[in-house]
Amino acid sequence: MASTEDVKTRTTELLRLYHQRPDPCLRNRLVELNLGLVRKEAHHWRNQCTEGYDDLMQIGCLGLIQAIERFDITRGLAFSSFAMPYIRGEIQHYLRDKSPTMRIPRRWATLQRQAKKEIARLRQELGRPPSEAEVREALDLTEQEWQEMELALQNSLLLSLDAPIQTEEDSVALGEIVPDQRYRSFQLAEEDRIRLQNALAKLEQRTRTILEFVFFYDLTQKETAERLGISAVTVSRQVKKGLERLTKLLNQDIF
Repeated sequence: MASTEDVKTRTTELLRLYHQRPDPCLRNRLVELNLGLVRKEAHHWRNQCTEGYDDLMQIGCLGLIQAIERFDITRGLAFSSFAMPYIRGEIQHYLRDKSPTMRIPRRWATLQRQAKKEIARLRQELGRPPSEAEVREALDLTEQEWQEMELALQNSLLLSLDAPIQTEEDSVALGEIVPDQRYRSFQLAEEDRIRLQNALAKLEQRTRTILEFVFFYDLTQKETAERLGISAVTVSRQVKKGLERLTKLLNQDIF
């Protein structure tokens, strides 16, 4: 297994080559070399949520790719320090988007994961889908505990507003008979998100990176300065400049 120093040295060499000649093969090699950074974050968040480890790894790799694309080799920064906020931020955004409206007790969430594993194990062992009683016995659950777990799972699921509802006269969408005044707010929020992304894309690279670190990845201005190899004063000025520029761009978009 390559040592940490070997990985750092090889990463630096490949980053230099990649930014001279962007090549998907080089980028993939960089991802492979630095998967340890993603594993570290995935393991951390695996204990904080109900998402699968493989899903967290995939999302973390998207953040790693972003870091590879945006890393400036001329600044002499450690790539690992630069990449971690991107990896962590990508996973956090994913978890925020996936977060259920209604949270269920940790005990039920844990039992649901265990139930899935037991069902898969019993299916392989028995050569057929196991019965509810067999799964309950494997988990050492009473019938009441099993029903409570299933109810918790059902209550955590979202129901689409497009779900068909049968009325006396016809079948209509749920959203038509249960109007939600917040839906319009959701639409407006989504429109604002798109407008903000478009405005960010028009900023200078460094200004955009600083705003992303400070507002998207929750880094302090000092932490941002350290990762970019600039002073905290410069970060503060760029934040102010970037916000002013964003305000103008967004106002232009409205009018």
